[in-house]
Amino acid sequence: MKISRKGFTLAELLIVVAIIAVLVAVAIPVFGSQLEKSREAADLANVRAAYAKVLTEANMGIYNEPVTVKLKQKQYGWQSADVITIGGISHSVKDGDTENWIGIPGANGECQISFDQKKGTKFVWSGDGTSASNSYDMDENFFKTLESSGCLDLDLINKNSNFEIDSKASFSTFVPKIEKVLGEQSLLKNGTWAFLGNGYSDKASERYLFWTSFDTNKVGAKKKIPILIQTGDGKYYVSNSTTAERKNKSGTVTYVAISDHLFNKSMYNKVIMAGGGQVYSSLSEAYAAYEKELEKKEYKDYPSDYLQGYCLLRLP
Repeated sequence: MKISRKGFTLAELLIVVAIIAVLVAVAIPVFGSQLEKSREAADLANVRAAYAKVLTEANMGIYNEPVTVKLKQKQYGWQSADVITIGGISHSVKDGDTENWIGIPGANGECQISFDQKKGTKFVWSGDGTSASNSYDMDENFFKTLESSGCLDLDLINKNSNFEIDSKASFSTFVPKIEKVLGEQSLLKNGTWAFLGNGYSDKASERYLFWTSFDTNKVGAKKKIPILIQTGDGKYYVSNSTTAERKNKSGTVTYVAISDHLFNKSMYNKVIMAGGGQVYSSLSEAYAAYEKELEKKEYKDYPSDYLQGYCLLRLP
């Protein structure tokens, strides 16, 4: 008798492999999310235990012995809930800092719990040392933000060969449109920024985003500051610029901008080359370089209140 054994065809094997790949692709993020939530649950349990210890000591009159808890979580913010409550104190990322809750947890971070006789319990969270990069969306594309704001569709921009949108211009009709579409972890929620460039040019490389962690109104005009730059074609640079006054028609100074007026591509290139012209492929790389730039003595001499944002550098 002839026995016929039929195996799987190549097409059938490829279909099975594809199905398994899809299942794995779905399962891994879910597993990772649940794992992160379990880490957060462990961190919260440890912080609550530390809170109980601090409160017990406070009841005994001991107020100067804070307890520090090392965090296990690997991601910025809270994945398990929007609002976290410990000891009757509630907080969410959107709330920002309060007297009793400072900072946001992150990878390799910690929480310091202490008790103040006047203000009560205080929680101070951190992530990755004093670096601010964990607190921001490092996948953000500033020019997609500009596009989604609708500003590029307006005649004052798309029919202007030299547009400027300064974050410090309180009277601007464009700034509120941009602020409306910013994410909670957007870098543009802190510091000073400006979108500049050619409005009607099809060349994305002729549009620029300047950003600095300094409050230019406090720094004043004609001062050198470090800046992070993104061009419309996705390149990043770290350089420096000189702040400049902006006046109204009557000659009154209304605000201090991140740079002087720039009228053409060669002037923008000059600003870029002031920092060496090195190109960074991602926002996270550029931000890391910006942090190093900020540590130069010429910038460290500026008062700390010139910096904006609760999670910027030079935290204690």
